[in-house]
Amino acid sequence: MTGAADVEVFLDDTPGETRGVIARGGRYTHLLIHREEEAAQHRLGARSVGRVTQIIPGLRAAFVDLGAGPDAFLPLGRNDSLAQGARIEVAVVAEPRDGKGAAVRRLGPGEGAPRLLESGLSIVQTLRRLAPDAPILTGVPAIDASLEAESEALAEVHAFAADGLDLAVQRTRALVAVDIDHAPAPGRDPAKGRARANAEGLRQAARLIGLKGWGGLVIIDAVGDGRDGEALSRAVRAAFSEFPQAAFGPVSRFGLAQLSLSWTRTPVEEVLSPSVRTRAQALARQLRRRLLTDTASARIVARCAPEEKAAVEPLVAALGPRAAVVADPSVAPGRGRIQED
Repeated sequence: MTGAADVEVFLDDTPGETRGVIARGGRYTHLLIHREEEAAQHRLGARSVGRVTQIIPGLRAAFVDLGAGPDAFLPLGRNDSLAQGARIEVAVVAEPRDGKGAAVRRLGPGEGAPRLLESGLSIVQTLRRLAPDAPILTGVPAIDASLEAESEALAEVHAFAADGLDLAVQRTRALVAVDIDHAPAPGRDPAKGRARANAEGLRQAARLIGLKGWGGLVIIDAVGDGRDGEALSRAVRAAFSEFPQAAFGPVSRFGLAQLSLSWTRTPVEEVLSPSVRTRAQALARQLRRRLLTDTASARIVARCAPEEKAAVEPLVAALGPRAAVVADPSVAPGRGRIQED
């Protein structure tokens, strides 16, 4: 168990994007990202009045217009009855992903045009809920933590040299695949080494899946031949015990562990998908860090590719009079740099 003293919480409030980061025992467990252009109706926990646009009897589901973005998906119970055009009040239980709208839960009847009634939790509120006793660090430490957490969240292969672990955590359209490899230390009991490697590999896999914001079907290929399915099942349940509504399946005859996790947030790799907007945000964060560390320079300039200037400009303007942006044809897209004027 990680004590309160081992929990670190960071808030990076760069113009255009707010990030919240939590580290437990020196390892990042949460990376929360809100971009200001995102529709508030689609954030986890947001409550809205929606209009039913389509009923899909075969799926026992409906699509609901929330007043912004793609229609949300509403599963229907066996006894639910809805008509196209009906106004209902709904709450977001899963944010958009894979080009699909949010998933919502029906709260009751609604009135009027589709609109937001109550926003979901802010980044700060979520951090307070997840780590109520830890101080929230801002400024340069928060920027650095957010970049480190981003790098780990976007990686597919993770090495833990001290434990002799090589861990792959990869997502396809259908499932999340976890592959745990272990290099045993010479002279040690191989069976005990495999058990320790699986326990640590599963713990790190659970942490990384949470950091990445993933859900769905998870298939785990652990160290060993999978003959002791009961031991592997216990280890999987222990590692993923903090995931709400996790459903655990049996170990397959091929020694693969199986479980299903609920989707809640948009995956980090989708929020940070390569685009002019993402590159502009990264440059603004880099410039903000420089402004915080260099308080003597009268003016600090971000130089970027001409096609990125329009996206960078409003973010830089929000950083204050010491910040500026210049379009430079010699700078390749995504290769912006920071310098004194």
